[in-house]
Amino acid sequence: MVQPVSFKLNGKPVRVTVDDERMLLWVLRFDLGLTGTKFGCGEGICGACTVIVDDKAVRSCSTRVKDVAGKRVLTIEGLEQDGKLHALQRAFLERHAFQCGYCTPGMILAAYALMLANPHPTREQVVKALDDNLCRCGSHTRVLEAVEVAAAATRGRVR
Repeated sequence: MVQPVSFKLNGKPVRVTVDDERMLLWVLRFDLGLTGTKFGCGEGICGACTVIVDDKAVRSCSTRVKDVAGKRVLTIEGLEQDGKLHALQRAFLERHAFQCGYCTPGMILAAYALMLANPHPTREQVVKALDDNLCRCGSHTRVLEAVEVAAAATRGRVR
């Protein structure tokens, strides 16, 4: 049913009038112009579409927009603050933790959700948190290192 849906997106209130059964991924990309969230498998398996909803990593390709009504949604575009990259974004750059970059936004946001829940994750916790985010370029070891570097750099101040 086409109706208004309101939520907070990257810290700012938004209201879209769309089919409320529409997947959040398509609302973000096509209605709101935020293309950092990627389409991958369309089945919630690959992690390219990962966003944060109320501090939890979710797959936007399998989350209806009506399910985020009244909630906080964070995309990769909202992670930087005041023109400064988040520690995770900087660590991914410094550690060369991507090649093509397609999976990178989803990886960073999955790691961000982990760090919100546990500011000092172990390697095993990082591996588990990112296990469902697929990277076909083979940079997974550098991704793990980047998350560990960022967790150390934030010293419990994830946001």
